[in-house]
Amino acid sequence: MQRELKELNLLDDFLFNKVVSHPEFGEKFGKELLRIVLGKDVGKLKVVPQKVYYGSDIACHGARLDVYLEEGDVDEMFENATIYDVEMEKDTKKEALVNIPKRVRFYHSKIDAGALKSGEDYRSLKNVIVIMIMSVDPFGYNHMVYTIENSCREIPMMPYYDGAKTLFLYTNGTEGHPTKELRDFLQYVEKSCEENAKNEALKSIHRIVSEVKSNKEVSFEYMKIFEREQMIREEGKEEGREEGREEGLAFGENKFGKLIYHLLREGLTDIASLVTQDKVEREKYYKKYGI
Repeated sequence: MQRELKELNLLDDFLFNKVVSHPEFGEKFGKELLRIVLGKDVGKLKVVPQKVYYGSDIACHGARLDVYLEEGDVDEMFENATIYDVEMEKDTKKEALVNIPKRVRFYHSKIDAGALKSGEDYRSLKNVIVIMIMSVDPFGYNHMVYTIENSCREIPMMPYYDGAKTLFLYTNGTEGHPTKELRDFLQYVEKSCEENAKNEALKSIHRIVSEVKSNKEVSFEYMKIFEREQMIREEGKEEGREEGREEGLAFGENKFGKLIYHLLREGLTDIASLVTQDKVEREKYYKKYGI
């Protein structure tokens, strides 16, 4: 059963995207998030919620980034220009956790490929920081912060910076030495209520979150998403019945449901058009995803 909008937390990607994309508060929230996570102020931000990188063709995988933040004047190159990809992750399935490192590697590669224009020198390639905020421990060491950077195995202290970094932030971690501000922020992300807004920065963030939750257009969009998901479930069940599958199978357990799952994960949101396509066309997608 779908929760009400007022019950969502920042760890829910719908609310997170609506806060970041807010025309008045989005950039302010993004800058505050990065300040708390990175421990430093950032400059002007270009905010792109639900940034999609399509595969080069139907046989190639695409990627949908929760929130893409580009620091500085995007029309001019400047030293240490940085792109941030911020992902909210609640998937507790073992397979999803095992695949997290390769998933992040894929995100880095897609961002890099899209950031370097034809004819540009590699010096123009922006730094990329992927930030995964997770409600489960991705590696099992109970750290609140895992910082991943490339290095030389033979000479670990040798300077080697290629501009790529990944931060895994585990909301319930207790090991390591994160700042109190970061600990409080991650607690608020997991349970975004007034009681957890423990400092002025979080009180400011909570006001933004409350404003978004009370917005009628956001509420309407959330309701429409629920209705669309119901339609997809019903279409999936119908497809299952047509193929002789047991009536009443849960969404995702039949062939069509699995297809919808893969398309949503890839960032393809125009699912309704696929529903109307004939079976021959859908078979191409079934083959692509090995369904």
